[in-house]
Amino acid sequence: MEAQPLEGKALLALSHPSTSIQAYEGSVRSGKTFTSLIDWLAFTRTGPEGALAMCGRTERTVINNLVIPLQEMLGKDRVKINYGTGTVTIMGREINVYGANNEQARTKIQGATLAGAYADEAATLPESFFSMLYSRLSVDGAKLWLTSNPEGPAHWLKKNWLDKAALWIDGAGNFHRNDSPDALDLHRYTFILDDNKSLPAAYVERTKKSYSGLFYRRYILAEWVAADGAVFDAWAPDRHVVAHNELPAMRSVLGLGVDYGTTNATSAILLGLGSDGVLYAMDEWRYDSRQATIRLTDGQLSAALRDWLEARATDGHRPDWVIVDPAAASFKVQLDQDRVANVINGENDVLYGIRTIASLLNAGKLRISERCKGLISEMPGYSWDTKATEQGEDKPLKVADHSIDAFRYAVATTETNWRPYIDLAA
Repeated sequence: MEAQPLEGKALLALSHPSTSIQAYEGSVRSGKTFTSLIDWLAFTRTGPEGALAMCGRTERTVINNLVIPLQEMLGKDRVKINYGTGTVTIMGREINVYGANNEQARTKIQGATLAGAYADEAATLPESFFSMLYSRLSVDGAKLWLTSNPEGPAHWLKKNWLDKAALWIDGAGNFHRNDSPDALDLHRYTFILDDNKSLPAAYVERTKKSYSGLFYRRYILAEWVAADGAVFDAWAPDRHVVAHNELPAMRSVLGLGVDYGTTNATSAILLGLGSDGVLYAMDEWRYDSRQATIRLTDGQLSAALRDWLEARATDGHRPDWVIVDPAAASFKVQLDQDRVANVINGENDVLYGIRTIASLLNAGKLRISERCKGLISEMPGYSWDTKATEQGEDKPLKVADHSIDAFRYAVATTETNWRPYIDLAA
């Protein structure tokens, strides 16, 4: 990340600081993280003495999203990652790094006394952790920074914190002041993609085209809108389904995603990276106990899946990995015993997987072979759970989603393998 002069929304935000909470929220690639890091750096140098904390969904996301960009700005001699200690050193000041991916995470900071804290992707953190984090800022002059992409309008971060901001500079640059008794000493700055003047215009336009529907409104327009209707609103069979005999040569057969069911269907989706820079759901294996005369054991399921894979290996379609539902402990053991390729846990961040698939579909970087009949049948009916939306959560309905889950495991878990070849904004 190269140093650049601050202007526009960034300069406006830094010119109107809160004494308690600085909230930078809005669209992707909008400059909110860069601006918040400039703000945070100044505090680490001039703020009160005492312990500091940088928090995120995991320690790894804090390193990737915040610390590595700081190293690019200042150099590794000024920003050091102290591996194995749970700390980083920035400009000579040691800072604790915390991952918070479940309700128990609050115990990591319970009892701590903090002079400052930074919460990355705050909307993805448990509310209990965030509330505990703020309560630990008891040093005189202590302050909290947060960044976030928008979620649903009933999300706890919006209802309990952002909506109570004493000052809000919205996406258009308009000022909103809140003088009500319940206003918080929180300044909210909403960034949109067009605020980042360092991005080439062509890149901005491509990025906008890679999102649609819900994700466009949230990650481009910076709106806190509800998840409603179809999850994959860009799904179009005439655009996304391809005849199996028209599949291109594969640069790599990335993996076989497997969703395991006992009373429901077990589904497996073979994912390949085409030589044309497009991901392909190449083939599908599916067993539904509800439609079978007998229920297969784990051993029988594993043997059937292994035989199916062996038949496809003659075409050179042997996957690097078999990527399984993390909860399917017994089936993973069986697959491993039967030596069905390299068995690993699937990445199970549901919303991240959904967002990635939606972006690939919208960008024309994902196609599905006609052989994936279960997946094709599930895509148009895959919908958001309106009851969860009312509670401030984004969850798809758990109905007819077994092939989609298998597909999601394959796509999300192999992202580091296909990402160098696929530019979603291209």
